[in-house]
Amino acid sequence: MDFTPIIAQLWSTASWLIPLMLLIGLLKSPWAKGQLGELLVRLFAHWMLDQKTYRRLHNVTLTTPDGSTQIDHVFISPFGLFVLETKNMSGWIFGNEQQAQWTQKLYKRSFKFQNPLRQNFKHLKALEAALSIAPEHLHSVITFVGGSSFKTPMPANVTEGIGFVRYIKSFQQPVFSASEVEAMLHTLQTGRLAPTLATHRAHVQNLKRRSDPNAERNCPKCGSALVIRSIKSGPKAGQQFWGCSTFPKCRVMQSL
Repeated sequence: MDFTPIIAQLWSTASWLIPLMLLIGLLKSPWAKGQLGELLVRLFAHWMLDQKTYRRLHNVTLTTPDGSTQIDHVFISPFGLFVLETKNMSGWIFGNEQQAQWTQKLYKRSFKFQNPLRQNFKHLKALEAALSIAPEHLHSVITFVGGSSFKTPMPANVTEGIGFVRYIKSFQQPVFSASEVEAMLHTLQTGRLAPTLATHRAHVQNLKRRSDPNAERNCPKCGSALVIRSIKSGPKAGQQFWGCSTFPKCRVMQSL
C-alpha cells in the first residue's frame, strides 16, 4: 500500500495546524493579554480624549534608583497628569486599597496579584521626580478590561473599560499652562528609555532581581542600600521588613 498520499495530507495539515496552535498559545500568554489590554486603552483614549488637550505617551520606561519602572500610559493635560495602569483580566476581582494583594476568581480557582494601586504608586513617584512637580497634580488611574467584574467596593480611580475616561474628564480645574504641558511632554520624550525589546528585557530582569529575597536591594527613593530590620514593639513586634540604611533621614520601608 502506498502511504505517500496519506503522509502528504498529514504534512499539509501540520503545516497550518502547528502555527495555529502556536499562535493560540501566544495569544493566551500574559504578555499578549497585556499588550491587547494596552491596545484597547489606546483606542478608547484616541476616540474619547481630545489629543490636543490630553497629550499622551505609552509604554514609558524610566530609570529609578533601584532599577527601572515601566508605565503603561501617561496623559498630560492642563488639569494634571494621569498615570494609567491597565489590567486585562476576566472573572471576579476582590480587593481594597489597603491590601497588598488582590484576588482574581476564575472558574472556581483563585489567583493572587499585586494591588495595582500600589504598583501605580511607584510610577507616580518616578514621574514626580522626573518632572519636579507637586504630587497633588499626579493622579493614579486603574482600568480593568477583558470582562472582569468587581465583587468588592472599589475607589473612584479604579475603573472598568472606558471608565478611566470619565474619571480623567472629572478634573476640570486647570493647574498647568499650555507651555508647561509641552515642556513635561518633551522631558518625558527625551528622558524615557527607548521603547525596545532590549529595554523590556532589562526591566524584567530588574523586577526579578527586586523580587529575589537574597538579592541586594536599593532604596527606590534615595538609592541607598536597603537592609532587613525588625519591628521592635506593638502587635507586629518581631516582624521583619526592608528599611533604608540611611534611616531616619530616609524612612522608606518595603515588606519582605
